[in-house]
Amino acid sequence: MVEKEFDYTSRDSQGTSVKPMKISDFDIPKYEDYEASLLEKNRKFWNDVTGTLVYRRFRVPEVYSYVCKDKALSLAFQLRALTESMKYKADIANFLEPWYGIGVVGSSFGLNYIWNEGQSPATEPPFKNIDEALSFEPIPTQKTEMGKKALEMIEFFLDKTKGKIPISLTDTQSPFNTASYLVETNNFFMAVLDYPEKMKQLISVITDLLIDFTKEQINLIGDVLASPGHGFSSSREFGGISISDDNMTMLSPEQYIEIEVPFMDKVGKELNGAAFHSCGNWSGKIDAVKKIKNVVMVDGAFSRETDPDPNPAEPFPVGFAGTGIIVNVRVVGDSKTLMNNVRKLWKTGMKLIIVTYAKHPAEQEDIYKRIQEICS
Repeated sequence: MVEKEFDYTSRDSQGTSVKPMKISDFDIPKYEDYEASLLEKNRKFWNDVTGTLVYRRFRVPEVYSYVCKDKALSLAFQLRALTESMKYKADIANFLEPWYGIGVVGSSFGLNYIWNEGQSPATEPPFKNIDEALSFEPIPTQKTEMGKKALEMIEFFLDKTKGKIPISLTDTQSPFNTASYLVETNNFFMAVLDYPEKMKQLISVITDLLIDFTKEQINLIGDVLASPGHGFSSSREFGGISISDDNMTMLSPEQYIEIEVPFMDKVGKELNGAAFHSCGNWSGKIDAVKKIKNVVMVDGAFSRETDPDPNPAEPFPVGFAGTGIIVNVRVVGDSKTLMNNVRKLWKTGMKLIIVTYAKHPAEQEDIYKRIQEICS
């Protein structure tokens, strides 16, 4: 079987296109009942040592692009996605996400967004080298314009849904990822080699800012918080915080353990667990990721339609069976590709969440049944 290749012309390989709805037309009680019907299953899975859940992700391309600047339009798109998601057989409810780009914590250092028409917000590093970054006096993220916008979006979502619908944190980049946005790229990675202690000093400051801003969001969202959040199958019965750590693929396992793991430990300790994500093939660093003491979930792409350099499935049962760490499995592609990966990933002792992208409810129903047969 030859897999389809990644479609570089697609706006979002994992996206599901929907039209925005009138916010006032969203049926809050219906979705509230739907989510409630799944929570016991979520709770049991979270506490069990092994098992499998299925999640049909509804990721709206526009929400993770130019629409993030307009909180009302973002909510209108997301509420339509939530409405449509109820038609698909799954074990985990979709949730609202106050996505506002990936540079929010970096704004504490003066990072600003560049709004190109029809695009996600871009950034340019404000510092030429790490010494400039270390000499800057950052301010709390919640006091920056970008931080305030993210918090305002959360408040808006809560108000319009009467505090009844699950909401996640905004997209949280790892301390290392955030540091990479602040310093000119070549100088940043040279600093990893030449000035690792300075790099750790910068990452330590970012870590504290990230934790403080996250706690601000958690207090605001309250008991409708869906965890771990962005990019992960999330539930009010789950814990931890989603942390995107894509630039770890540029480090050796030894560098990652030295430079980033202690700060991921701290984030996880303060925020009820760390959920690790990296795009691309990070399977060679499984042992390094497991060094994060408080890691509760990891995420990976497992097909070429999902990511141009996906993970091979085989190392994951070797690395994660019996650990209690959940593997969030994203597979865009036909059912053969999906099932082939499920068979390779499943073994007793694994905790899997299989993320599907079926185009029709009937297809999802069939996929759901087949996953249950494989993982029973």
